[in-house]
Amino acid sequence: MALAGVRVVELAGLAPAPFCGMILADFGARVIRVDRTKVAMTVDTQARGKRSVALNLKNPKSVAVLKRLCPVRCGSGALS
Repeated sequence: MALAGVRVVELAGLAPAPFCGMILADFGARVIRVDRTKVAMTVDTQARGKRSVALNLKNPKSVAVLKRLCPVRCGSGALS
């Protein structure tokens, strides 16, 4: 697979992001979709090949989980 070893964190939203995440998963990327909590769940036809976690980003513990999903590289302090 062309994207084996690549991790993509997709924040749930509209239009191109879910479709793009599905295509990246088709090419071997590990796609983790972050959904909102307390939202009616529907059948998502673009969830193929993705893992999903529901986080309330107003909760500091959930923000900490999201930060662990997005490791900082090359000494960047972008998520500090």
